[in-house]
Amino acid sequence: MAAPRNRLKAQLAQGEMQIGLWLGFGSATAAEISAQAGFDWCLIDAEHNPNADAMVLAQLQAMNGAGVEAVMRVASAEDWMLKRALDLGVQSVLVPMIDTGEQAAAMVRASRYPPAGTRGMGAIQARATGYGAVSDYPTTANDQICLMVQAESRRSIENIDDIAGTEGVDVVFIGPADLSADMGYPGQPDAPEVVAAIEHAAARVRAAGKALGTITFDPARIPYYRDLGVRFLGVGGDVFCFAQAARSLSAHARAALVDE
Repeated sequence: MAAPRNRLKAQLAQGEMQIGLWLGFGSATAAEISAQAGFDWCLIDAEHNPNADAMVLAQLQAMNGAGVEAVMRVASAEDWMLKRALDLGVQSVLVPMIDTGEQAAAMVRASRYPPAGTRGMGAIQARATGYGAVSDYPTTANDQICLMVQAESRRSIENIDDIAGTEGVDVVFIGPADLSADMGYPGQPDAPEVVAAIEHAAARVRAAGKALGTITFDPARIPYYRDLGVRFLGVGGDVFCFAQAARSLSAHARAALVDE
């Protein structure tokens, strides 16, 4: 039995737009609801949200069978973090703060079994193999890993050709928030200088034949990113959606109680 086919990787390779939601609650219930909401993928964020391994496992189990692809953003570009994410059964991983082609290549090696990489051979008791049921996993897993790397600094934009040209990288994800801050425009991803840097990077990623990714919390920006060539597009987050809905409900309820 081979490793499961990674539909997200296959569809991105065909140039299909894939939209998804960031998961920050660390809640299996929120993950289950999100997985059934019609997105192509849901991303468990272990960089900026409290998603420890046991919480990630619970969310993956909650999403199982919903038809949505599970993605995980690890906390940093560390070999052991990729190993643990992959052994949990995640086939698509997003690695933050990649500034050079050398760093991207190191993450490729960390996500592949030998001889193509350095991933440890301990999955026989892991969820990735169905706890030993997927007998051919070690020889078939490499082809199903979708490696996404984040370019989110001035240095990464300077090295975008090297990053995008790294064999084994499937998606180059432009992080607008960190990039704008590093460029001296914190909280201003729409500053002209930042937009120019993003559009330059997008063109180079497309020229390298790699899928382009990013995220927006503004639905009005979705057509812009589509036209820019983005194919892995985050369109919001569970915490953000809940916070907006809760505040809106409170405001409407209080307004309805005001005597006319």
